[in-house]
Amino acid sequence: MRVAIGSDERSHLTKTIVKDVKRLGHSVEVFGSIANRQEYWPAVAEQVASRVAEGDVDEGILLCWTGTGVCMAANKVPGVRAALCEDAETARGARLWNQANVLCLSMRRTAEVVAKEIVESWFGTKYQANREDDSCLAQLGAIEEKYLR
Repeated sequence: MRVAIGSDERSHLTKTIVKDVKRLGHSVEVFGSIANRQEYWPAVAEQVASRVAEGDVDEGILLCWTGTGVCMAANKVPGVRAALCEDAETARGARLWNQANVLCLSMRRTAEVVAKEIVESWFGTKYQANREDDSCLAQLGAIEEKYLR
């Protein structure tokens, strides 16, 4: 799987996440400070989200201090379903029921061991098509379409 990872800050956590995603067998494309480019979180989030929406990568991971900024920015890109996850179970639910395709993390609140659990849960969980969740995702798509006009 191809994964885009971006952050407006470079830290031991961002290095660990890139390493863990590669350890799981995925190829990684980096953005923002991880790629030695000093950019603010909206620009980094847009770059990663665009790569996901256009199908250039399969999934995205974004980090900023709280995680909320990159999550909001990524969700502005049509076709992106970004989820701010603080634990492995939330990541599992975001994938299983919401078909999330961009994982957002808080650099302030996410310990490295927790980040590893979240990443493993994220990549270990796939969307399970079913009538109820398919209907909810269709409604989500209709909301997105309504405001694209």
